[in-house]
Amino acid sequence: MKIGIYGGSFNPPHLGHLAAAQAAAAALDLDKLVFIPAGEPPHKELAPGSPTREQRLAMTRAAADQLLMPAAAEVWDTELHREGKSYTADTLEEAARRWKGDKLWLLMGTDMFLTLHLWAEPEKILTLAGVCAFGRTEEDGEAVFAPQREFLSQRYRAEIATISVPGLVNVSSTQLRELLAQGKGREFLPEAVYGYILREKLYGTNADLKNLSLEDLRCVSYSMVYAKRLAHIRGCEEEAARLARRWGADEDVMRRAAILHDCTKYFTYQEHLNICDRYSILLSPLERATDKLLHAKSGAALARHWFGQDDKVYNAILYHTTARAGMSLEEKLLYIADYMEPNRSFPEVGRLRGLAYTDLDGAVGMGASLAMQEMVQRNKELHHDTREAFECYGKGSIT
Repeated sequence: MKIGIYGGSFNPPHLGHLAAAQAAAAALDLDKLVFIPAGEPPHKELAPGSPTREQRLAMTRAAADQLLMPAAAEVWDTELHREGKSYTADTLEEAARRWKGDKLWLLMGTDMFLTLHLWAEPEKILTLAGVCAFGRTEEDGEAVFAPQREFLSQRYRAEIATISVPGLVNVSSTQLRELLAQGKGREFLPEAVYGYILREKLYGTNADLKNLSLEDLRCVSYSMVYAKRLAHIRGCEEEAARLARRWGADEDVMRRAAILHDCTKYFTYQEHLNICDRYSILLSPLERATDKLLHAKSGAALARHWFGQDDKVYNAILYHTTARAGMSLEEKLLYIADYMEPNRSFPEVGRLRGLAYTDLDGAVGMGASLAMQEMVQRNKELHHDTREAFECYGKGSIT
């Protein structure tokens, strides 16, 4: 395998880091891309007030996840567990043991490349790995790279690749931290990373989670799920907004409900239970045993208590997996939007989409009917709310 090693303080990781990593992976035809947040960088001190190691690790994981390359992109926390300064030579030595026999490529920007011969043990570094340097600006071209590439190749017999990244986000982490403290800079960050920064109040941000704009609410919600879920959440939001316009609901309310409806989707079983216990949400034995049902309950609780959303949003999320008899308009709209958003592709979805804009109750009944059929086929227990929703809105049979 060919493995790219990309280290840095990632304080914070931004879109420039991701673009450079993707460009290097494509140029070198890498099989794996490994991000390594530095523990204590040897060449500079972390800025005062920087996030903890755990927070930088979480941001780096969120950034890497946005690449949607779960089999190829990973975050390795080896330097965060190391005492004292984190030297690249030591990390590469450990990487060579971990991926024995594989080809290592060390990825870095122009500034690091031009000073590589001044690092600790450059000969060891260049023996253990090839080096891929990427230009961060239009000025970082062949005229800048060529002299250092020739020098390292001749002195250390190093294997060097240099690439340019057209349109690379040209912002330093130092500049970005300053912008964030001024309430700016979000355009340089993956949405999930920016959401994590808001949620943790990092870099001088002090967002009131109960009074977030739609844009910021999206980012915070996206920071709580895996990137593979974002297409569904975005699809659900846009479908909910269209349905709101069709049936006369408040579009802002429906967008907020859709943005948050899966915010606890990847929480652990115990985290779901803790949230429900904390906010006095009673759970049936079936709900306690079913993650798919639990995330609706815990998600509704956080929508209300963390994010300050009203009862319309709370109830829409609470019943978005089961439906129920006597649903509010908002509950119906989120239930159907979640069921038939554009990424859904089950055989009956075309008919369901047609019903949703002509006969909303009929669409809810059809959704409940389909859910009942699925439970019968899987020999699973049916939630009583779904059965009652079918009895209230269903116009057909489950057979």
